[in-house]
Amino acid sequence: MREALESAIEAIASAGSLAITCHINPDGDALGSALALAHSARLVGVEAVVSFGGEFVVPDSLVFLDLSPLVAVDAFPQEPECLVVFDVAAPDRLGEIGTIAQHAGTVVVIDHHISNAGFGDVRVIDPTAAASAQLATYLIEGLGWPIDQTVALCLMTGLVTDTGRFQYSATTGEVMRVAGRLLDAGVKPEIIGQHIYESVPFGYLAVSAAVLGRAVLEVQRGLVWSTVTTADLEAAGITYSQTDGLIDDLRIAREADVALLLRETPDGWKGSMRSRGGTDVAAIAGLFGGGGHRNAAGFHAVSDTDEIVTRVRKAIDG
Repeated sequence: MREALESAIEAIASAGSLAITCHINPDGDALGSALALAHSARLVGVEAVVSFGGEFVVPDSLVFLDLSPLVAVDAFPQEPECLVVFDVAAPDRLGEIGTIAQHAGTVVVIDHHISNAGFGDVRVIDPTAAASAQLATYLIEGLGWPIDQTVALCLMTGLVTDTGRFQYSATTGEVMRVAGRLLDAGVKPEIIGQHIYESVPFGYLAVSAAVLGRAVLEVQRGLVWSTVTTADLEAAGITYSQTDGLIDDLRIAREADVALLLRETPDGWKGSMRSRGGTDVAAIAGLFGGGGHRNAAGFHAVSDTDEIVTRVRKAIDG
């Protein structure tokens, strides 16, 4: 990975401007990493903007980050000199920006998904990293660019969210050393904790109650699953971008190794999966064309919930 990182540093350092992106429906790691590089680049006078494909909505839990580098896709460079891609395991996760990538001078991919088969001109892919933000930190440090409080907050948000507040098995001593450097740069961890884990609209409580009320526990499989519908959201007056914490509400059942939450969308169901480690949920998500990590993964399916859950059951049963 060291050689790959050096190639990425060289490609980015030689670019006059940067177009930076991440996967559709970005989480804290994807958006935090992209924003961090953009803010750091701007501090040294390099023009940098961030965008992402799909529905252009920042999750409610992430609006506390400095979003000033963020632009809509139609304002994003259509033929960028250097396109930097964070936390994207496959080109189809780029949405509309996949077309832009085909016209970029150089595409640099920074990712930590084990399912990443490799795309782009320069690839820094390290499945042992706890988050793409960990790799983004190495990248910015290698460039010799500054990590001020704003940059550090973006990077720490990526680390905190993708390690489950440093609870997941990918949390190593090196991860904590990176976090320590970000804390030294001025990050206030309480800001991240309050915005991501302790701030939801009141309507979220009603939706959570509905989801937990219809939850199903299949003890023999170690599976707990539930659904959230459009009607749930409409009744509570909230949006999907405000429901990211629902999977964590569901996964705490001690009898379950695997938690599955199916969220209704206009074109099917979006599945979120979590595992305590006994089951590789990335492999299950892959059956639907999705992916992720062993303990956290997602997918989209157009079939009905009965068929989806049946396929998940079969995968767990082996």
